[in-house]
Amino acid sequence: MIAGALLAGAINLGTGDVAYAAEPDLGPNVIVFDPSMPVEEINSTLAGISGEAEFSQNRHAVFFKPGTYGDASGEDDPATATGIVNAELGYYTAISGLGASPEDVRINGALHVEPVRACEANPWDCPQPGSLTRFWRSLSNMTINPIQRPVGVDADRPFPSGITDPHTMRYAVSQAAPLRRMNIEGNLTLFGRVGEYASGGYLANSNVDGTLISGSQQQWFTRDSTVGTWDGGVWNTVFSGVEGAPATDFGQPVGSGTGNKTTLETTPITREAPYLYIDDAGHYRVFVPAARTETRGHDWSTDADAGDSLPLEDFFIVKEGATAAQINAQLAAGKHLLITPGVYHLDAALHVDRAETVVLGLGYASLVPTAGDAAIEVGDVPGVTIAGITVDAGEQRSDVLVQVGPRGATAADPADPTTLSDVFIRVGGAWAGTATTSIEVNSPHTLLDHIWAWRADHGAGVAWDSNVGDHGLVVNGDDVTALGLFVEHYQKTQVQWNGERGRTVFYQSELPYDPPSQAAWMDGDRLGYASYRVADDVRHHLAEGLGVYAYFERGIDIRLESGIQAPRSPDVRFRSMTSVFLNGSGGIDHIINDAGATAEAPSGTSRQLVSYPPADTAAPTVRIDADPAAPGADGVYTRAVTLTVSGTDDFTPPPTLEVAVDGAAWAPVGEPLVLGDGAHTVEARATDSSGNRSTVARWSGTIRIAPVHDVPLEVSAHTQCLDGKAYIVASAVNRSGLAADIRLTSEEGTVKFTRVAPDDTVTYIWKASKRVPAGSATIAGYTWKDGQGKYSSYQVDYRATDCGKK
Repeated sequence: MIAGALLAGAINLGTGDVAYAAEPDLGPNVIVFDPSMPVEEINSTLAGISGEAEFSQNRHAVFFKPGTYGDASGEDDPATATGIVNAELGYYTAISGLGASPEDVRINGALHVEPVRACEANPWDCPQPGSLTRFWRSLSNMTINPIQRPVGVDADRPFPSGITDPHTMRYAVSQAAPLRRMNIEGNLTLFGRVGEYASGGYLANSNVDGTLISGSQQQWFTRDSTVGTWDGGVWNTVFSGVEGAPATDFGQPVGSGTGNKTTLETTPITREAPYLYIDDAGHYRVFVPAARTETRGHDWSTDADAGDSLPLEDFFIVKEGATAAQINAQLAAGKHLLITPGVYHLDAALHVDRAETVVLGLGYASLVPTAGDAAIEVGDVPGVTIAGITVDAGEQRSDVLVQVGPRGATAADPADPTTLSDVFIRVGGAWAGTATTSIEVNSPHTLLDHIWAWRADHGAGVAWDSNVGDHGLVVNGDDVTALGLFVEHYQKTQVQWNGERGRTVFYQSELPYDPPSQAAWMDGDRLGYASYRVADDVRHHLAEGLGVYAYFERGIDIRLESGIQAPRSPDVRFRSMTSVFLNGSGGIDHIINDAGATAEAPSGTSRQLVSYPPADTAAPTVRIDADPAAPGADGVYTRAVTLTVSGTDDFTPPPTLEVAVDGAAWAPVGEPLVLGDGAHTVEARATDSSGNRSTVARWSGTIRIAPVHDVPLEVSAHTQCLDGKAYIVASAVNRSGLAADIRLTSEEGTVKFTRVAPDDTVTYIWKASKRVPAGSATIAGYTWKDGQGKYSSYQVDYRATDCGKK
């Protein structure tokens, strides 16, 4: 009740020196501070919300209006500093400045995150859990002059966790705890005072004047920022478009170890998250940054080219208790959504069917589908922005929790991509949630900017057959980009990428801890499910900075064949990959496909692969298969020959096949070749996508096709002399298997035999003159069965005969 009273007082503060417009009603879980408020009250209010439990259902958004807060006079000696804003940042709390620029709000003090204190007397004996569960909190859009002191019970400890060096703030977090649009006028340390474990993290569009000290952070992603210097890193540290970033040293010897840093000069495409701010007239507005390409360094501009400033009147302000029907009605009426802190149980999906709709969540606003639906479904439209949303799977299984575009979606604008920023999914933990796929992206040119999809490994309802979830992310759309992708513990492929020209910059994944047996965790005949899977038919893909970690907790030898599975293609490329054996049993046999060493015991073993695939230098092979496979005894084929040309290569796509038939020019071939009468020569060759060419395969043969008759008869004809007279003789044997009518015709006439039994012979002799020129007899057969008749005709030659010759 005391905390509630403090919150109410904080919302209704005076306006200070700026004439603000009327305060919008942002609901009971939003706190707005003003520079005129005493520091003691600010700290007390922040302390009142900092103790939320890990799976609490409370949500908080805290805003600082433009101005300066706290006293900077003690900045060189934090131990004696007074009058500073100094508080720990707890679960489900997002603290932001309300200025148009981060420099409009200045905090003298620290908003810090400390690790869990597992060993009270000797914290250095308990590095775990440390910061491994410091999730769901954020700072954005403000300047901090770091002056940090321990607070609360920590301040009374003989060895406080919250002590830092002068001009240094601690932000020891793991997933779903982003720093955006931050200006740190000093140093920022990302791990605990005694080196407790941490598994973050994400920093974007920010400036750090001093040193960023990553220490025990297992991985970290920094995007489009400016840093003084960087110190540390464990397994996978990625910089994209960062001024002051260290050079890439991933996989290279560094001191007694191996480098873990990967640096991209620019970020291929970015769109910063929208944010709430107060304009010069004192009105609350939402700034929606525009998409940019090949970006580098921080950019806090708010001019017309930088994005759109939307009045709050364009938004439906969603408060706890709002129903899916009410929210969907406002979306259908053309409103954007500003979802205030709270947990929203939805009996239907939210339908975003208007292009360029903005859905902005405050204070880790959480959506929970209750009827097996999705939480959000985006229509086949471009330019939608969804940011600051947490989704908890409901207890009734959903097929998909967040669907971007219907399956088969085509609408897209590369200059205005649908963007998901700080979208966090949870399957289990709060309760036994279940969903087949957490996020499904069908719309082309979608941008994913900081995603954490998490099948819970601890909390309520956590078991292999309880919080069931197959996939964290399925990408079906083409030209999708992911920046800062964290996906963990799903029971099949964590990420299934089916679209073309996908791009990922930074990926972190822990495999499921809890497969009950190897048999329960098999992808067909493959050991386990790859964490990051690119479909076999994908031809172009690029992913950089990937870490896949294993901890199988059952004490069983569970194995994963490879952490990454992808086509072996020169245009499906990976850079800076690592597999890590955290603890437990089993391990990861390969990093990608069949490449990379095994990550297994002892604890902390990491394996690296700098790039994949290797250079394609091997030529493909080609072969020609003939049907029939061989000619007759005389070396001649008596029916048409079908040639099938095939090629193999150690890379995808399959090689291009060409043939040259009977000396003609080379031409592409895709279907079998059918050859008729004549003498033929066929050559075939294969060329792979890297230009390597096979040796030439050859086939040659002569074909004389014997006719195939519907009424098979064995026929003959000849001439003969008898008593000086010439005769023409024609015969036929019925081989049809049915009674047949057989007609024999020569120049001397026609004779017909009816109902000739199978295998019976008919013969007729025509008396001619003394001389018979060479000619032919026509022999025809007719059969009937089930009301259908068949007919065949044969021409049989006979020689000339002169019976009057002496």
